[in-house]
Amino acid sequence: MNQFGKNHPDVATSLNNLASLHKDQGNYEEVLPLYLRALEIRVNQLGKKHPHVANSLNNLATLHCEQGNYQEALNLYQQALAIRELNFGKNHHDVANILHDLAILYKKINNYKEALPLFQRALEIREQQLGKNHPDTVSSLEQVKNIKQLLNN
Repeated sequence: MNQFGKNHPDVATSLNNLASLHKDQGNYEEVLPLYLRALEIRVNQLGKKHPHVANSLNNLATLHCEQGNYQEALNLYQQALAIRELNFGKNHHDVANILHDLAILYKKINNYKEALPLFQRALEIREQQLGKNHPDTVSSLEQVKNIKQLLNN
């Protein structure tokens, strides 16, 4: 850290990667402080609307979603989505990724009516940007079919 300083954006990337490792290992008590520190560095060094800030927000949202903190996750996903749409436009595959994650959250809380249009929008973007046979596109298509079935039951 001495070469860059403790507030360099590359340090934030390292903190983020370390948090992801802890998360994968189930060490959840280590994860939140690392993600929060990475977010703090990115906001301070890159600005609130930088794509890397959206990545940090998305990581935090996913953590909160996995831990059942759905309202916090919803707020973070919405912030990340707004930043990605601002930076990349509404039809970028990074936008589709957050739409998909946000739809997963709605599905977890059985709010299928909110989930369906998000999955559909993610599917449309992924078909355009990645093609019909890409694994992410196929995943979105499966989710759309699944939600439609749930709504019809």
